[in-house]
Amino acid sequence: MGHLMPYFRLAVMLAKRNCVVTLVTAQPTVSAAESDHISSFLHHNPEINHLELQLTPSSQQADSAPVDPFFLQFDLISQSIHLLGPLLSSSSLPLSAMFVDFVLLAKTAPIAKDLHIPMYAVSTTSVQFLSLMAYAPVLASNLTEFNTASTEIKIPGLPPMAMSSIPPALLDPSHIFASIIVANAQALPGAEGILMNTFEWFHESMLSALNKDRVMASLPPILPIGPLEPYHIPRDGDHFYRSWLENQPSESVVYISFGNRTAMSQDQVRELEKGLEKVGWRFCWNLKTTKVDKDDHDDVEDILSDIFLKRTKNKGLIIRGWADQQEILAHPAIGGFVSHCGWNSMMEAAWQGVPVLAWPQHGDQKVNAKAVEEAGLGLWERDWDWGLDRIVKGEEIERKIVELMTDEKLREGARKVREESRKAVESGGSSDRVLNNVINSVVVPF
Repeated sequence: MGHLMPYFRLAVMLAKRNCVVTLVTAQPTVSAAESDHISSFLHHNPEINHLELQLTPSSQQADSAPVDPFFLQFDLISQSIHLLGPLLSSSSLPLSAMFVDFVLLAKTAPIAKDLHIPMYAVSTTSVQFLSLMAYAPVLASNLTEFNTASTEIKIPGLPPMAMSSIPPALLDPSHIFASIIVANAQALPGAEGILMNTFEWFHESMLSALNKDRVMASLPPILPIGPLEPYHIPRDGDHFYRSWLENQPSESVVYISFGNRTAMSQDQVRELEKGLEKVGWRFCWNLKTTKVDKDDHDDVEDILSDIFLKRTKNKGLIIRGWADQQEILAHPAIGGFVSHCGWNSMMEAAWQGVPVLAWPQHGDQKVNAKAVEEAGLGLWERDWDWGLDRIVKGEEIERKIVELMTDEKLREGARKVREESRKAVESGGSSDRVLNNVINSVVVPF
């Protein structure tokens, strides 16, 4: 979903600008949320054309160690991408450009070349982490220099990144994550530009270094077109959390969500219970205990303690399954967001001006957390470490939630981020100009 949702939003933004848009999705999907949202999106946006890339079964044997099913999906799509050329050729409309997910650049570039159309990369992370991915081939060729004994990674011309913020898998050349990043980073020079869900004000110094100072000579221009605007889908019934939020005072609720693919351990769930109960703030908790939603069968009562549920009955709400996070963050009752720092979540928080308590779990999330902290949108407790590496105690959680919900300077900073995000996408704003320039550069007149 972290890769799919930006494409939905980008497709609608392009369609509003009189572009004819064809969305290509992979079938089958990994999660039920992906399948449901593709169907719903296409139903409510009939102006968007759709093509399905049928994935071919992998001939590779699975490793004995468990592998993230979403990484395997990226790899499977890459193996099946040779089917994309004939699929696009069958389209009756002339193609003016391809907007391709970063993780598919290497295999898609030859197809774009055969079709004689420009290819743009779409990156679904922060500018900081994009720079790290672009530098990954250098890391891969100098692993003795960039090892776990190092304290920083220094990309020439950019601020150093703490080694503790780099996902360990990126430094393991045998890991599927590292191989995906390195292969596609090597294909970046073939792209006309890199579309990103961010805005100039949020990443001003990094964008200046990468676009103006050209600290990575082979990197194409980074094109900030965000925050990608929410698209409207009619409500399918009254989600119970809507009516609950309507009955809560303004800025009184802490929203807690760690994304659609982060499974929290039972021990950590217990400590989060303790923190929420002791802090006393109202809360809305999107609770997830498995990586893939199809495996998430337990009821709330099977996960949370009876005592916690009884004591928080009148001040807390537990959500199981998919929720419209953009809608929740937009509600006046929400006063803070405890988040894993997935980049879509961070841009949604920026759009609504909701202060963030960053609790990174894996992947790009520590790098994203630092970007959020530097922009004035959130707090980051670095000692909480990665996912299962350390259990954060309830007392620590309580202390940081109090800070999140009462720090007026943080709230002012979040309001400033919201103001700047709205400026960027309004007519004539920085993101609006960038997207219009991209469209004008590739438009094919009928």
